[in-house]
Amino acid sequence: MTNVLRYTAFSSDPAGGNPAGVVLDASGLDHDAMLAIAAELGYSESAFLSAPPEGLGEAGRAFTIRYFSPKAEVPFCGHATVATAVALGERVGPGELVFATRAGTVPVTVTEDGGTLRATLSSVEPHTEDIAPDDLAEALAALDWPAADLDPALTPRVAYAGARHLVLAAATRERLADLAYDFERLAALMRRLDLVTVQLVWRASDTVFHVRNPFPVGGVVEDPATGAAAAAFGAYLRELALVPEESVLTLHQGEDLGRPGVLTVTLRKGDPRVHVGGAGARIPA
Repeated sequence: MTNVLRYTAFSSDPAGGNPAGVVLDASGLDHDAMLAIAAELGYSESAFLSAPPEGLGEAGRAFTIRYFSPKAEVPFCGHATVATAVALGERVGPGELVFATRAGTVPVTVTEDGGTLRATLSSVEPHTEDIAPDDLAEALAALDWPAADLDPALTPRVAYAGARHLVLAAATRERLADLAYDFERLAALMRRLDLVTVQLVWRASDTVFHVRNPFPVGGVVEDPATGAAAAAFGAYLRELALVPEESVLTLHQGEDLGRPGVLTVTLRKGDPRVHVGGAGARIPA
């Protein structure tokens, strides 16, 4: 029987953050078996480890990783990466890990502070692109968000740092808190545009944001904490010159779901990657 671990990411409290299934040895599992495990768990994503490509990294600290939502395989998932890195950190100790993902190679650094493990991933090289006016109008209609409720300072765009996310900024915290959308309508648009989530944001200060992530294509109404979207959002902010080249940003997510989590997004001058980190904890059986 496959040993499935349960960890939360972006919180040191098992009741906070975003839970993920973690299978540390998936070498005997095919695609359908991994999908079935993810569906049975019902978490927004689960991660499955197997042997790394030759030459990827140090033995025991390098792996191939695949990510599955309850409905499909996804190319990259930040919170499941953090959860997996914390699980490995408990077993092999803090230090450097490296994962071969469908989106590219993702290094992760695990540190320990006061008994709490934190993992920080470095994204693949990101980019952003425009969204067509008709597609934006359809997204807003599916969300039931009037265009007047958007923050004009943060332009809607599609951002990528391993997976594609549509970034939409609310003008008020109240708008962000009021999320009741047309699940199938938004899912259809996301499938057509190859979006993994929609990154809904509200800017609380220069470096602090509150975020939410509808995830209907994964069979989940909302993702409680989304590392891939956080990485994409960091790239978006940098590309649009909305933050300095050297920035440490704090993203609060999950508060509206009763699973609060904190994601730290670090941008470094001269480094095109985005670094996303947070705490993690095992969820008791």
